[in-house]
Amino acid sequence: MREVLPDLLRWWRDGASVGVGTVVATWRSAPRQPGASMLVGPEGEAVGSVSGGCVEGAVYELAQEVVESGTPALQRYGVSDEDAYAVGLTCGGILDVWVETVSRETFPELGDVAADIEAGRPVAVATVVEHPDPARLGRRLIVRAEEDLGDRGGSLGSLRLDDAVTDDARGLLASGHSETLTYGPDGERRGEGMRVFVDVHAPAPRMLVFGAIDFAAACARIGKFLGYTVTVCDARPVFATASRFPDADEVVVDWPHRYLEAEAQAGRIDRRTVLCVLTHDPKFDVPLLEVALRLPEVAYIGAMGSRRTHEDRLERLIEVGMTDAELTRLSSPIGLDLGARTPEETAVSIAAEIIAVRWGGQGSRLADVEGPIHHPTGRHSGPVDLPDSPGSAAEAAKPLQEARPASTI
Repeated sequence: MREVLPDLLRWWRDGASVGVGTVVATWRSAPRQPGASMLVGPEGEAVGSVSGGCVEGAVYELAQEVVESGTPALQRYGVSDEDAYAVGLTCGGILDVWVETVSRETFPELGDVAADIEAGRPVAVATVVEHPDPARLGRRLIVRAEEDLGDRGGSLGSLRLDDAVTDDARGLLASGHSETLTYGPDGERRGEGMRVFVDVHAPAPRMLVFGAIDFAAACARIGKFLGYTVTVCDARPVFATASRFPDADEVVVDWPHRYLEAEAQAGRIDRRTVLCVLTHDPKFDVPLLEVALRLPEVAYIGAMGSRRTHEDRLERLIEVGMTDAELTRLSSPIGLDLGARTPEETAVSIAAEIIAVRWGGQGSRLADVEGPIHHPTGRHSGPVDLPDSPGSAAEAAKPLQEARPASTI
């Protein structure tokens, strides 16, 4: 929802009713992740995307019907071999799209949610997208971090359900991704029949780049492109200047290990944080990596240097007591083998490795491998076997030509 929020909020404030389609679950090679949204405005304007163009026309028509009828719908889109160019995903993916009407009446908390997102405060919107009781469809619960004031708003229909979803939503807030969860009709954790989509809005993940060199400038630039909040840190004030790193959100003059340790103690390092150590100087690298490799949760730790520098670095880290298990967390030399030469090419190589680590990619040419393009990594990706699918898997993958209420999927 974040990418379409400005338009949605503008129409909401004007008192308009907006059709909103949101991806709530994906399988196989679906092009967009859960949370991707498309709007149909009061004058028929289309904003955003749920599939990169494959099923937008069908979602557009369904959104208009939902606004007119006032009844939300959960629609599955996919393809089978015999009708790969019908209304569906020619990439072979399958996705569930929740389509609803958003207005001041249906979503009175939207203004507060938007304020949280704008301020960088973690917030999750949990919506009932499937339930045997049609009256429960579309109910929302707003969940914030446990320590925040006003940590919950709205209701899904019962205190038991609200408590169960709140606990799970806070776990998703910590990991920073959205997911559809399954419960019994009243929140029974081992039950089935109800699906709740938890749309997570957490601050952008952090990229910490250590070493104020030209490679760091290129890395900061591509880090911003990928959606990270980028910090460049170096102990040398003559090099660590904002003018040399215009793409960085923050330039810090401090000893790298001291800065990282302080950030970790302050709770500003999490499992989505990536660390790029580009100093390739042992007086900086060794104490910094000694801190980094012992952090309990971090997404990626890479260190630049030649093969000789890498071997020397490993020996020094072993001398200060680093274990084999800790050293296996280090990506060194940093990046994928792209044959990179320039700072910009090297930054692409580093970014490619970060993406591969995040999603389970191998860094091979797609033309040389078989199987799905998108790797099913993380709790939200879902298995190939579809929940509540009628008939065989091949039958379930066919495009659903008519909109159906969520309770029939």
